[in-house]
Amino acid sequence: MSKLFITDLDHTFLRSDLSISSYSVEIWNKKAQNTYMSVATARSFLKSQELLSQLHINAPMILLDGAMIISPEKKIISIKTLHKDIADDIVQVGSSFGIDPFIIGLNSLDSLDEKFLYPRRLNEHQKHVLKGYKNDPRMQFNPNNLAMNENLKIVYFGSKEQLEPLSYELQKLFGKEIECKLSPEKYGGGWFLTLLHPDGDKAHALKEVVSYLKISSQDMTVFGDSINDIGMFELAGNSIAVANALDEVKKVATHILPHSNDEDGVARYLVSTL
Repeated sequence: MSKLFITDLDHTFLRSDLSISSYSVEIWNKKAQNTYMSVATARSFLKSQELLSQLHINAPMILLDGAMIISPEKKIISIKTLHKDIADDIVQVGSSFGIDPFIIGLNSLDSLDEKFLYPRRLNEHQKHVLKGYKNDPRMQFNPNNLAMNENLKIVYFGSKEQLEPLSYELQKLFGKEIECKLSPEKYGGGWFLTLLHPDGDKAHALKEVVSYLKISSQDMTVFGDSINDIGMFELAGNSIAVANALDEVKKVATHILPHSNDEDGVARYLVSTL
């Protein structure tokens, strides 16, 4: 196999209720019989495994916005973390703006034992996000607002008016020490600000996947809808925006689909390549 098809999940391949239609499952698995198929998502390994249980994934998965790459055999290929000192500094800056983050990290770099830390102080946007994580074993109360030893990503949820100045301040203070992305959150409204290792974004991860599979970037087709997909679009020979993608994403896409994520846009495109 010399070609790779890799898709974002939320608002791209997944429907808005986080389901995958039987049609999309059928087309995906048929395509995977002779082509590399995988995902590039902001979601964690455990949640991705749960959502994608019906799909045959035969190429490395890009997870947590690019902070982690996992092989089809569930082995860690690459991991990029923010160490505790810089992560605690980031959290402190956020506190000075009146907002505390969610922190996703690992107990050990040798395992997939994820932890999702949530703070004592929660705004309405954060409360909405937490509703989707009830009874999740990864959840851990973080009353002292401290980072882990190895942090995969730090995420602030709030209004654009609150997060935009925080994003500016963090970029001014930390510069190239971090990757900083501010994007709208489509499910619950509001915005989210994601802080990663400077090489922990989807674009850097995709370069590693290309090297791992020994294929050309021109032999990749990527699908996406949001800001964190733009770097991948600029790398791939073929970049596909779903109909519901942000305008910023459509501007850099080689193709814009007439169908949205809720209309099986990715699967409909894949049919044309079978």
